[in-house]
Amino acid sequence: MFNDLMNQFWPATVDGLSLGAIYALLALGYTMVYGVLRLINFAHSEIFMIGTFASLAVVNLFGFSGVGGFALVGVVLVLAVAGALASGASAVALEYLAYRPLRRKGASRLAALISAIGASLFLQQLFARVLIPWWFDVPKEKGALPLQGHFVEREDLFAIGDFVVRNDKFIVFVGAIIMMVALDQFVSRTKLGRGIRATAQDPETSVLMGVNIDRIVTATFAIGGAMAGVAAALYMMRFEETDFFVGFLLGIKAFTAAVLGGIGNLRGALVGGMVLGLIEMYGSVMFGTEWQHVVAFTVLVLVLMFRPTGILGESLQQARV
Repeated sequence: MFNDLMNQFWPATVDGLSLGAIYALLALGYTMVYGVLRLINFAHSEIFMIGTFASLAVVNLFGFSGVGGFALVGVVLVLAVAGALASGASAVALEYLAYRPLRRKGASRLAALISAIGASLFLQQLFARVLIPWWFDVPKEKGALPLQGHFVEREDLFAIGDFVVRNDKFIVFVGAIIMMVALDQFVSRTKLGRGIRATAQDPETSVLMGVNIDRIVTATFAIGGAMAGVAAALYMMRFEETDFFVGFLLGIKAFTAAVLGGIGNLRGALVGGMVLGLIEMYGSVMFGTEWQHVVAFTVLVLVLMFRPTGILGESLQQARV
C-alpha cells in the first residue's frame, strides 16, 4: 500500500494538484455565495456544467483539433472567456429567478436551499432532454457525451525525477492559481470587493452605509459563476468530455473543498481544493481508483466532525490585504 504510494508519488501529486485546482475554482462560487447570503448554492454545479457546454460549443464552432504549444494557451483563454460569460450570466439569471424573490419576501434559508436543489434538477433535465438533443443532434434517451474527438495535443513539458509533466496538467494548475490570486486581490482591494466583504459582515449596517445589497449579490453570483466557467474550460481542456450530469460529483467535491478550507474563505477554497485533490489521488494509489470518491466524502465527514470551521476557519469578511 505505502510502497505503491512511494512509487507513484510524483504522478499522484501532479494529478492531485491539477484536479484540486479545478475543485478550488469551483469551490469559490460556494464560498462567495455562502459568505454573503449564508446559502449553499447547490445549483452551482449546473452553472459549471453550462460552462463546459459553452466551451464545447466554441471547440465545435472553430473546429479546434490537435492544438498544442503556445497555441493551446490561446485556445484555453478563448474557452475560459466563453465559459465565464455563459456561467456568469447563468448564475445571475439563477439568482434573479430563484433566489431574489425569496429574499424579498423574507423567506427562510431552508426555502432558498430547497429552491437551489430544485434549480439544480431543473437545469440537469433541461440540458438532458431539450438542449443537448437540440444543439448536438443527440437522441433524447442517450444524453451522451457530444465531444467525440480530441482537440488537445498533449506534450511533455518537464520532468520531475522519472515522471514527466504534461502541458494540459500544467496549464490547469497555473491557470487556476492565476484566477484565484486575481479574485483574492479583487475582493481585498477594489470598492466592489469591499462592498462584498461589508455585506458578508453585516448586511443591515451595509445598507445604512449606502451599499446596494442587490448589486452586491448580483456581483457575487456573477463572479462565482465566472470562476466556475473558467474551471469548466480547464476541465474541458484536461478531460475533453462533458454531459448533463458532469457537475454533480464535481460540485459535491468542490463543496467538500470549500468546507475543508473554511466555508466563506476565498483562500480556504484554494487550500481545500488542493488538499482534497491530493488526498483523492493518494487514496486512489493506495486503495484503488474505485475508492476515489469514498476517500473524498470521508474527508468531508471527518472535517465536519472534528473541525467544522475548516483548515483556515476565517470568513469572507475577515479577508484583508
